[in-house]
Amino acid sequence: MAIATLTSEPTGPLSQSHQHEVAAAHERARKIRKAASVAGFNGWVTGIFAVCSAPFAVFSLPGFLMTVGLSIVAYNEFRGRKRLLQFDRQAPAFLGWNQVAFLALIVCYCIWMLIAGLTSEGPLAAELKAKPELGAVFDSTGEFDELYRMLVVAVYGSIIVLSGVFQGLNALYYFSRRKYVNAYVEETPDWVLDLQRLTPPS
Repeated sequence: MAIATLTSEPTGPLSQSHQHEVAAAHERARKIRKAASVAGFNGWVTGIFAVCSAPFAVFSLPGFLMTVGLSIVAYNEFRGRKRLLQFDRQAPAFLGWNQVAFLALIVCYCIWMLIAGLTSEGPLAAELKAKPELGAVFDSTGEFDELYRMLVVAVYGSIIVLSGVFQGLNALYYFSRRKYVNAYVEETPDWVLDLQRLTPPS
């Protein structure tokens, strides 16, 4: 009696060993995909801030420059995300310096607003100058002006500090991904890299 032997034939262009190679490469790229997710999140958040600041861009030069800067930072985050998913060795540094530029933008804006707030009249003093009849209600505006200046320093000083922490940590995180991208490119066969670059995660 003839006994039929069944052999496992590959059902596609990749053999079983090739499929294992692709799966292993996919696992090694996990930290790179996570960094790409972080870049995507940062891009969306920064883009929302840019949209929210757009109405102020019409009325002031600082608002206009801030809106343009936020838009550029958001665009670069999405661009860096795409480059990470293409396993571009320069992508982590690109994203890291983008965060440094973002921090510089925030610091410059806050310093500008601090100078404007500390060297100009407080809103109450300006209102009293425009409407002298209100002077009878308020004997002195000195305390209100002092409180206003303290509030300006507290608000913009806090923004500088918090941005230094958040953007600084983001930049360090991106820069630290360089070793993972370099190791991945060096350890992964070229044909696997080409395959993954053709079908990057969405």
